[in-house]
Amino acid sequence: MSAQRIFGIVLLVIGVVLLVVGMNASHSAADQVSNTFTGRFTHETALYIFGGGAAALLGLLMFLFDPRGKNA
Repeated sequence: MSAQRIFGIVLLVIGVVLLVVGMNASHSAADQVSNTFTGRFTHETALYIFGGGAAALLGLLMFLFDPRGKNA
């Protein structure tokens, strides 16, 4: 297994963990109050959710596609 695929798996796992943390944080009292009055979550929660989703997507793409054309 290439180093890129290993790094992709690590990035995918970290991204999923950040996404889960962000989703759990969105149910906190501070986020519920912020969402009620502003219609948005707090800045930190949004960073967890979007950053985790982006990291998970990048990790999945790195795992699936090899830049040298050896997909298998």
